Amino acid sequence: MTSLLAALSGHGAATGVFLPRGAIRLLAEEGAEHAGRVLGIPEWIWQLANLVLFLGVLIYFVARPLTEAFRKRQVAVEKRLLEAKEKRAEAERFEREISERMNKLESDLEEVRRRGREDGEAARSELEQRARGEAERIRKDAEAEIERRVAAAKAELRREAANLTASAAQEIVAREMTDEDRRRLLTESVSRLKEVQ
Repeated sequence: MTSLLAALSGHGAATGVFLPRGAIRLLAEEGAEHAGRVLGIPEWIWQLANLVLFLGVLIYFVARPLTEAFRKRQVAVEKRLLEAKEKRAEAERFEREISERMNKLESDLEEVRRRGREDGEAARSELEQRARGEAERIRKDAEAEIERRVAAAKAELRREAANLTASAAQEIVAREMTDEDRRRLLTESVSRLKEVQ
């Protein structure tokens, strides 16, 4: 209040309008009487009202935009977190699929190896069986050919022996047979032919 009076006194001096000293004194007395009050309301209530008003303005112009910004930020962070979780779930799904495919590939490769071994064994067995059959056929053909050639050789030997025996007998007969023997053989042969007829 004193500062108000000083301001009024200074204002009067600056503008050339002076308040009477009595009015200033009256105001000063009233100010002393009403110290700590403005418009009849205690000063601390004005200070409290001023603080509440300041806080209200602060909340309206600063806190609400900050809250909205924080809320947007939180929503963005939650959205990113959700996207990250989805991407992680997708990556885990891909990892599982790749792992399953790798396991299936391993089992397929093992199956191919097993089939290859079995097919190789079967092919080897079949080839061995064919080779044995072919060897047996060749052996039988060779034995048959040997037997045929032996039989042919024996027949040839028999013919040669018969021819040699006939030649030797012919020579012996021709040497030792007389004309009388020849006539007698001829007569016997003719008589036998007649009997047969």
